[in-house]
Amino acid sequence: MRMCAPIGGLLTALTVVFGTAVAFAPIPRITWEHREVQLVQFHEPGIFNYSALLLSEDKDTLYVGAREAVFALNAHNISKKQHEAYWKVSEDKKAKCAEKGKSKQNLTSFKFLGKNEDGKGRCPFDPAQSYTSVMVDGELYSGTSYNFLGSEPIISRNSSHSPLRTEYAIPWLNEPSFVFADVIGESPEGGDDGDDKVYFFFTEVSVEYEFVFKLMIPRVARVCKGDQGGLRTLQKKWTSFLKARLICSRPDSNLVFNVLRDVFVLRSPSLKEPMFYGVFTPQLNNVGLSAVCAYNLSTAEAVFSRGKYMQSATVEQSHTKWVRYNGAVPTPRPGACINREARAANFSSSLNLPDKTLQFVKDHPLMDDSVTPIDNRPRLIKSDVNYTQIVVDRTWALDGTVHDVMFVSTDRGALHKAISLENNVHIIEETQLFQDFEPVQTLLLSSKKGRRFVYAGSNSGVVQAPVAFCGKHGTCEDCVLARDPYCAWSPAAAACIALYQTDGPSRGLIQEMSGDASACPDKIKESYLQHFFKHGGTAELKCSQKSNLARVVWKFQNGVLKAESPKYSLVGRKNLLIFNLSEGDSGVYQCLSEERVKNKTVLQVVAKHVLEVKVVPRTPVASTSPVTRTEGSRITSKVSAGPTQGSFPQTPALQVTTPSAIALLSSPEGPTSMSCEPKIVINTVPQVHSEKTMYLKSSDNRLLMFLFLFFFVLFLCLFTYNCYKGYLPGQCLKFRSAMLLGKKQPTSDFSDCEQSVKETLVEQGSFSQQNGGQPKPALDTGYETEQDTMASRLPTDREDSQKIDELPVRDRPFDVKCELKFADSDADGD
Repeated sequence: MRMCAPIGGLLTALTVVFGTAVAFAPIPRITWEHREVQLVQFHEPGIFNYSALLLSEDKDTLYVGAREAVFALNAHNISKKQHEAYWKVSEDKKAKCAEKGKSKQNLTSFKFLGKNEDGKGRCPFDPAQSYTSVMVDGELYSGTSYNFLGSEPIISRNSSHSPLRTEYAIPWLNEPSFVFADVIGESPEGGDDGDDKVYFFFTEVSVEYEFVFKLMIPRVARVCKGDQGGLRTLQKKWTSFLKARLICSRPDSNLVFNVLRDVFVLRSPSLKEPMFYGVFTPQLNNVGLSAVCAYNLSTAEAVFSRGKYMQSATVEQSHTKWVRYNGAVPTPRPGACINREARAANFSSSLNLPDKTLQFVKDHPLMDDSVTPIDNRPRLIKSDVNYTQIVVDRTWALDGTVHDVMFVSTDRGALHKAISLENNVHIIEETQLFQDFEPVQTLLLSSKKGRRFVYAGSNSGVVQAPVAFCGKHGTCEDCVLARDPYCAWSPAAAACIALYQTDGPSRGLIQEMSGDASACPDKIKESYLQHFFKHGGTAELKCSQKSNLARVVWKFQNGVLKAESPKYSLVGRKNLLIFNLSEGDSGVYQCLSEERVKNKTVLQVVAKHVLEVKVVPRTPVASTSPVTRTEGSRITSKVSAGPTQGSFPQTPALQVTTPSAIALLSSPEGPTSMSCEPKIVINTVPQVHSEKTMYLKSSDNRLLMFLFLFFFVLFLCLFTYNCYKGYLPGQCLKFRSAMLLGKKQPTSDFSDCEQSVKETLVEQGSFSQQNGGQPKPALDTGYETEQDTMASRLPTDREDSQKIDELPVRDRPFDVKCELKFADSDADGD
């Protein structure tokens, strides 16, 4: 029952995690986009799933395992391929897989270098199932599924003389998701175990508690390398298999991370014992919350060697299925390796262990005690991210302090580099490894002196990245504020250098892990950009500030500008926009980076701009000197000396960045005289404007004029069309008739039906002779009257019909198909 409180905390955490996740959001100080860093990449066309990486430090070779292929690459430059090997699954094996309900894309066995091996019990039948393995003295220890359906998980040792596996029982393994496996040798200083141990890390469904949903529990299991199984009980089964729960939580915030994603074992000569780092996420992780916890190996071993066991509950107690076992423990201790004490009792092998001990470990594989992290809290908690893999490197700063640098990958193809500084985590930088933001499947660290890289594999390829981008820190302040133990500022080289690439003494190098940049030398030369703008325009001054932890402050004539005012605005929280320029805006503008480190504020000048605003006169100024004319509003030049108020330093070259109406004269004395002000010749265009509309650009005026003309022409077209169609009121129709009255009728092209049309569509007497006998149409009112309609009737009696039949063919009224126009149509046929 003592475990109910932690489980209650877990359930509480799953419900409140959405409200507490925002409290843990350390952000990387610097973000390197994929285009900003030059990373070495490897990809073979048609090959995918680069999920296995193995490094040979002696041969400087990186082995990459992909789907149906293995590559040997140069570890210094992975783009250089040394060897390759391919294997394909035969068609009959693909057909068998398909018959059993699997996809044809899955492998049941593999062939490499001519040697056939059976993969059963070594790797899963389905690559989507979890799997982990480690090679120990030529024998493969693996955690995988044994059957085709993946319903029988096992932890096994594939050995020609002593193969072993776990018992197929829920208390041993309950739907595990295998993450990592490694062997850790016995320390020579020693304990009395005298046997190496293989550790397996996985997440499984809880057997201790039963709820409506499946509660996931992170585990660490341990087996002994010298285990040979039992003689009668547990034949060919592990006699040393024990498992315990891993704790990674923040109790004060009700945060529990119960899904294990990856594990890295850190070994270093400076460590008395190995450490292992784990990446965790909550089971209900809709907010993207991740944590990193660190553990001492001795903590886990103390649980296995001296901890309490659990047993199945004899009486149903709510959701509790397993409770602590408080009875007698047999001797030798169940699950222990054959140590000095066991050998003294004549138990030289697991085959000699009594059945009582073997039966106990068969029924009690789960430990009651849990493995707790160092300092009982996570090293890193990060929201809005899903961590996938981790590697850790131990390094030393110039002051002798030791730092464990954590490299953690994300499901968006990024890599975070973080360290612990005085009980706080500091994410040094974030690097986008893959351009397509695909998840990182595997990480590998090369910590060889003089060559420190991080290799990352994904579905599309492999990327090689250095452990630090020291050379991209351009100033001493930026190098120190990075608080990167790999980097230090060299005053002699005036650059930020990588310490692992230097062989000489570190004397004179500047590195402060506290972030104190007071030791940085003062700048002797300070570059700035000079700009010329016309009155009434808009200026944009850029600031290349990179730190995400800093705040940009703009100063003008030593006064801080307020970006919220109508005069100024910030673009992207960095660049400054100045509206409606006037002569009062001329002067020196400074962009400062304000970064707070350990209750101290560090200010550094990131960019300096000299702005000059000139009024453009209406009359051009005559000049006999040769001029360089430009069109637009700005000319910029880069100068390497400090500016003086009201002067214009002479520069060898000018860079035109935006169009300007200013022409700059080169001085006859050349660029040697820095105190001479360059002459300015104005190339003007006649303009008529008032003070209120001076801020409008000529492009805006042209746009307004174009819109006015467009709508005016559109109005005329619509008015004419409606008047022509007779859709407008009577007054407009009378005007239309009056306009058409004086027009002459054009000669009809249809001479065959002209007479008929006149007789049928126009009443007799409606024409009058005028100007040579040309008929004049009656006044058009726009409507067809009854009289007009009656006049157009055809003769119906027999006599009239007979007369028509006697007429020649060409005189018949409707023998020719022609388009007739009614009385209200235009006379001119438009």
